[in-house]
Amino acid sequence: MELLAQESGGILVIRAAQDRIDAAGAIQFKDRMRDLTRASAAPRVVLDMSNIAFLDSSGLGAVVAVLKALAPDRKLELSGLTPTVQKVFRLTRMDSIFIIHDAVPNG
Repeated sequence: MELLAQESGGILVIRAAQDRIDAAGAIQFKDRMRDLTRASAAPRVVLDMSNIAFLDSSGLGAVVAVLKALAPDRKLELSGLTPTVQKVFRLTRMDSIFIIHDAVPNG
């Protein structure tokens, strides 16, 4: 899965280049996120999901796994959720677990 990372002002912003996180790409997503977050010491990690049009249960599980894999002092924040993806987070009540921004915050 193609993920693009940029660090600025203590925030590591990772943008998903694909339009879906599903069973076919969930493991690749987790592995790539792990590599990118380990390569940075930024205390905040923001996953820009503005390109993601589809997220299934495997994809949601992968996003949660990334959150759990981060050090306790680091948080995974989400931004740019499309209406379909936002609905998945709301229905599963994961919107109460993650900090969700309308757009990528400035560092």
